[in-house]
Amino acid sequence: MQNIQLLETRKLPRDQVLELYTANKWSSAGKPDKLMHHLTTSHALVSAWDGSKLVGLGNTLSDGQLVAYYSHLLVLPEYQGRGIGAAIIRQLMTRYADFHQQVLLGAGEAVGFYCKLGFERAGDTEPMWIFRGNEH
Repeated sequence: MQNIQLLETRKLPRDQVLELYTANKWSSAGKPDKLMHHLTTSHALVSAWDGSKLVGLGNTLSDGQLVAYYSHLLVLPEYQGRGIGAAIIRQLMTRYADFHQQVLLGAGEAVGFYCKLGFERAGDTEPMWIFRGNEH
């Protein structure tokens, strides 16, 4: 993670956010106004920077007391595998260490990644959603 700086800023360049989401094929890039509102009003938001270039971000939604939901975690594909995503999640997890629940949806290859960070399947629960998008 050499030369990568983690910041808790809500000042994100819209064009770089959209580039990050598009590079990861997340359909929320097609709703830029809603996406930017979602990120800037999150309970917590951590971004990763290589100089002035946004290379990753993660955010949470929370009631501020008991439950934290890790909503988004993205790293530019060319920066993946360098520990950036893990560093973002760890910084967020520190904030919610004493919470009753820390929740996320892990899909595909991400499941193994999140297990390495201490997350586990939630008993007999099943993820459920009403989803209006193509991917993420």
